[in-house]
Amino acid sequence: MRDSSGYKEYVAGLLAGVATVGIGHPFDTVKVKMQMHNTVDHGITYRNGLHCTARILRTEGIKGLYRGATSSFVGVAFESSLLFGMYSQMKQSLQGNVQSVVPQPHVIIPSAASGGAVISFILCPSELVKCRMQVQGTDSLIPISSRYASPLDCAIKTVKEDGVRGIFRGGFTTLLREATGNAVFFSVYEYVRYQMHLQLNSASSGHKNLIDLGVGVLSGGLSGIAVCIFPFWCAVLPLDVAKTIIQTSADKNSSGNPFHILSSIYRRAGLKGCYTGLGPTIVRAFPANAAAIVSWEVAIKLLGIKRE
Repeated sequence: MRDSSGYKEYVAGLLAGVATVGIGHPFDTVKVKMQMHNTVDHGITYRNGLHCTARILRTEGIKGLYRGATSSFVGVAFESSLLFGMYSQMKQSLQGNVQSVVPQPHVIIPSAASGGAVISFILCPSELVKCRMQVQGTDSLIPISSRYASPLDCAIKTVKEDGVRGIFRGGFTTLLREATGNAVFFSVYEYVRYQMHLQLNSASSGHKNLIDLGVGVLSGGLSGIAVCIFPFWCAVLPLDVAKTIIQTSADKNSSGNPFHILSSIYRRAGLKGCYTGLGPTIVRAFPANAAAIVSWEVAIKLLGIKRE
């Protein structure tokens, strides 16, 4: 169990968020563009993630893959700070005086799910801006005169045209996705980390830092993969698809009900349409989440936070 470390837990989480965006944003751009173009009538339909990536690189260069990254760095850094900080402190609070290094689902799941639910209120506005910036580039049917000049311009115009409520479009869907996804992520992370350290605890202390790095890479990466391929993702990815459609819709009177959106997509594109963007999501999962966990664990050590 960790010592009570106050702000340090949140600083470590912030660094994890920065690492996540730096590594994962290009994959996220491809995923969002596929979800937008392949599920509704928006011109070109991408054959797969590679086709989408190639078109972005050919027409916009590497910069196109980082479209909308500014709002992501701000939003995800803040969101990740809260998520990791709240998860750590709530987990410690639920454990109480029980000193156990064995993963406890009844502690991990509510800590992660509640943290995910809270951060959804921050993540929703930042992702709305990010998604709207991402779909403006290659193959966009949005008139140039109606495009946003920057993330700040997007946020201001959205509030001006749709009110404060407009910036929170897709909020309920984001909450469901984050609560479910983080419960799976942290459960797998804690279990994999525990099992790996159990197997490697006899290793020489001279290799401890290298072992910790390897454990961080594998536990973080596998946790990200788990969120993608476990049965839970059967619910989470379609919610992400619905969120993208809701947040990028130019019609402020369009439905904000994720289940209505998914029903419409299913009628048009079948079950495959509800899982649009699965490829880029899986490819992104390992490196982005490995970077997040390694950054978090390194920051914990540097900040002097004691951990089991």
